[in-house]
Amino acid sequence: MDIVTGGESHGKGLFAILEGLPAGLKLDLAAIDAALGRRQSGYGRGARQKIEQDRAEILSGVRDSVTLGSPLTLAVWNRDYAAWEGVMAPEGCDVSRRTLTKVRPGHADLAGMRKYGQSDARNVLERASARETAVRVAAGEICRQLLAALGVKIAGYVCAVGSIADTRRYSFEELAAREETLGMMDGALAAEARAQIDACIQAGDTLGGVAEVRVKGLKSGFGSCMTPSGKLDARLAAAVIGIQAAKGVEFGMGFAAAVHRGSEVHDEIYPSEQGYLRKTNRAGGIEGGMSNGEEIVLRAAMKPIPTLMHGLHTVDTATGEAAVAAAERSDVCAILAFESILEAAVATELARVVIERLGGDTVAELTERYRRLP
Repeated sequence: MDIVTGGESHGKGLFAILEGLPAGLKLDLAAIDAALGRRQSGYGRGARQKIEQDRAEILSGVRDSVTLGSPLTLAVWNRDYAAWEGVMAPEGCDVSRRTLTKVRPGHADLAGMRKYGQSDARNVLERASARETAVRVAAGEICRQLLAALGVKIAGYVCAVGSIADTRRYSFEELAAREETLGMMDGALAAEARAQIDACIQAGDTLGGVAEVRVKGLKSGFGSCMTPSGKLDARLAAAVIGIQAAKGVEFGMGFAAAVHRGSEVHDEIYPSEQGYLRKTNRAGGIEGGMSNGEEIVLRAAMKPIPTLMHGLHTVDTATGEAAVAAAERSDVCAILAFESILEAAVATELARVVIERLGGDTVAELTERYRRLP
């Protein structure tokens, strides 16, 4: 299965084409819009979320809410395009308006300008913007629904906002009751996190965090130990780092495994009526690049958003002189959005892996082949 996205932050909209999705998947269209709503929510989001009310429109590949097996095309239209048409219209516009040359540290501005030979960072930032993830979340929800047809479920939560970290381990079932304003499970810690966000709002600063995603019900053997690129953790890590602002990913114990002895890290295997049993899951459900039947557990770190209202030191590329970085409309903290995007990225890559291994032109074929796996 291949997915390609297109669109700019203030262009007409964001678009995705999913090719290779099997026929016969009954889609919950309301769930796609609900996923888009979660991406827009969270304490610390900016004014853009008050303008956009993201909804997904399916343009092809579906009839009567059921996939046809042909390429599925999604659109998430930008309501804000009405205010930006004079600057962004592909048919013709005034490109001298809303130029950006006071490049922002931490953003794609300067590197992108140099790579693509641009004199205006807007020609880079419009595509590099995390606004692009809206259509990826919509596509990811479709992939989540495909996995759910096999009995594979995905859940997640925010385990840290800035320096406020929740170190408690939660069961998969507990995650359904998470506190939605920040995506944290512990209400007291969420209140502390909100206070940190408020301090950043007052200071014109931004804040990042850490999110965790779990996958339950994926059978063993997905991924490969035969090639580096086929390893399941390598593929998931690439999908995660492809998210804007993602700066790190770990599975299971992650970096903590480096400071413990092997006897405290590896999951011992015992006989059971089902064949094998692990009493721990420190590997995070992946051994040797393959799923082992346990819950997949991964965490990703999100850096603070690089657009600060009190800009950092930079250079104005138009003059070559020192300047203060431009302040585009942005968020103070978008960790809940990041968590929802993380779930979508994981769902998308897992759907790819499952389809590659099992094949099948229809969901019925896919589910039957999955059922026969040990």
